[in-house]
Amino acid sequence: MMRRRPCIVMLFLCSFSIFGCATPPPKADLEAYNEYLAENDPLEPLNRSVFAFNRALDKGVLQPAARTYRAAMPLWVRQRIGAAIDNLRSPVIFVNDVMQGEIDRALTTLVRFTVNSTFGLAGLNDLAGDIGLEKHGEDFGQTLAIWGAVPGPYVMLPVLGPSNPRDAVGRVVDFLIDPFNAWTANSGRESLTYARAGVAALHARAGLLDLTDDLEKNAIDLYAASRSLYRQTRANAISNGNVTGPDVSSAPVDFPDLSGHAEIKELSGKP
Repeated sequence: MMRRRPCIVMLFLCSFSIFGCATPPPKADLEAYNEYLAENDPLEPLNRSVFAFNRALDKGVLQPAARTYRAAMPLWVRQRIGAAIDNLRSPVIFVNDVMQGEIDRALTTLVRFTVNSTFGLAGLNDLAGDIGLEKHGEDFGQTLAIWGAVPGPYVMLPVLGPSNPRDAVGRVVDFLIDPFNAWTANSGRESLTYARAGVAALHARAGLLDLTDDLEKNAIDLYAASRSLYRQTRANAISNGNVTGPDVSSAPVDFPDLSGHAEIKELSGKP
């Protein structure tokens, strides 16, 4: 229980932020809606400081580790690692599918998890994908959006990166409902939770290298570009791909799923 108190406190505090924020104008009023999106960053000076810290950490630690990982690990090995990471997150996706009323997607997630955990050798092989059961991502931040919770102001979290109060709550809830985390906590194997998080972050960061390299080279204001990308990709994830923009979903350690990006396509084995 002591290990979970920080998560519970964060959930409690973020809940006030969600329901205390102003409701955005209707999307039909495009000008007003765009203005709301553009100005909904009241903590920008602080956010930029945290962004600078995250970028320094990324350049000093994460990027070198990710480039080494991508260069040293054969593609086949990275594909297996990615498949196993995706499979471990399936129970959380399933719960969120159900809470969103997406029963067909929930059944797809359940079958994928069953097939890949057994015949796929503990998720190392995405056999379910090979037979046409495509993977998808869901998190509790998206579930809150479906339930009508507003995102609240843009915030930059240390280490974790772009977020908002709604998605911050989602991160906490997803962590608490993940059966893998519950198993490690109850069996004295907490180190496995940290190991999983580290491997997932490293693998995902390697898949993002090309995108972030392009952003750093071409963006006039990298902070503003990252903020815009985050908002686009969350809207895309919440709408199940029905909003124009890259398909990028954020979650605690399951970093963006850039299914349209060249490196991610390569890792997934798709053309």
